[in-house]
Amino acid sequence: MNTHGDMPPSIPAPRMPSDLQQRMQKTVLGPDRVPGLLVSAETEERHPPMVVWLHGRTANKELDPGRYLRLMRAGISVCALDLPGHGDRFDAELQHHEHVLDVILRMVDELDDAVEEAASMLEADPTRLGIGGMSAGGMVAASRLTRPHPYCCCVMEATTGSWGDQQERPMFDARSPEEIAVIDPLEHLDEWKPIPVLAVHCKADQWVDWNGQNRFLQALESLDGGSGRIERMLFDSTGTAHEHVGFGPHAADAKQREVDFFARHLLRRLS
Repeated sequence: MNTHGDMPPSIPAPRMPSDLQQRMQKTVLGPDRVPGLLVSAETEERHPPMVVWLHGRTANKELDPGRYLRLMRAGISVCALDLPGHGDRFDAELQHHEHVLDVILRMVDELDDAVEEAASMLEADPTRLGIGGMSAGGMVAASRLTRPHPYCCCVMEATTGSWGDQQERPMFDARSPEEIAVIDPLEHLDEWKPIPVLAVHCKADQWVDWNGQNRFLQALESLDGGSGRIERMLFDSTGTAHEHVGFGPHAADAKQREVDFFARHLLRRLS
């Protein structure tokens, strides 16, 4: 999520690995026709769990095939969605920093219908859904989880649930502190359903303030009664652009930790 004035080019979709191509399909979902990439799990389960994954700004749903392969091989299906203005619904205007918040809030509204149809198409178990996202996509997840929802666990990567701590960023230029408070997930935890959360973050992130995200996580821990279900994977620095886009030499470890987290909370234990 580039929240500064510079406008990076939209990232092209990579070529998908052959193993992934055999188990994936591209489609549109829900009445809003949200472009989706669906991946069926490698499993003997008739109704496997499913993870919903949301990318960041100027990216697309095809950007992370390594993540999808790991989930697929772990026995978890995947529903990856394009944010408004991104990927198969590209709109250069919506990728500018001043529209990031509009994109996030629109995706929150589109999410439920798209996920319901994806779960049906993949024959996923609707009682074992996980959600996660990077940067802007993670903000979508944080906002959606402040209302009643079907998710069992969440991964938040380089993102935040404390939007008030981001109010100096260009994405909030047109919003007063009072307007931000109305939509800030941290200010709307009265209906929060305690679920396991894994936050993966670089402390030196120049675009998403770690102190704000940590404040959000501490609020979740308080609501959860100190159960230990709120986890953190932190890096002091990664050497990546603005310490935000990916985790550089730690990327593979971060992805594996996230997949292990989803597997721990979504897969059935065999007796």
